[in-house]
Amino acid sequence: MITSRVIIVDDEEDARELIKFHLKSFCWVEVVGEATNGVDAIAAIDAIKPDVVLLDIQMPEVNGLEVVERISHRPNIIFITAYDEYAVKAFELHAVDYLLKPFSPERLAEAMKRTSDQIKQGLLMHERYLHLIKDL
Repeated sequence: MITSRVIIVDDEEDARELIKFHLKSFCWVEVVGEATNGVDAIAAIDAIKPDVVLLDIQMPEVNGLEVVERISHRPNIIFITAYDEYAVKAFELHAVDYLLKPFSPERLAEAMKRTSDQIKQGLLMHERYLHLIKDL
């Protein structure tokens, strides 16, 4: 199985720790970074280039939606927030999933599986593309 590199972005330490705890049950997930605000999240995402970002919306300085609009690197985004009113905007920004706090471990597992499926599909498409251009 392919390892997914993950960054967790949340201004609440307890929330980041809970997410990390739940992610330990996925042998194919590696947490490669954390950020506590939107400005640091933008820098971390563009520098580390993770496969997945678990992203809170309500944060100091720059909110999670603005983070997605400002990053150059395009990882799979799972929003994790206590507010349901941003869901439409999140999916307009091509979020893979939108989890409402408090979420269950099963709900996080569902979101991570969906993300894993997206990554696999992207890799298959890339392989097909490489095969096609090789034959030209």
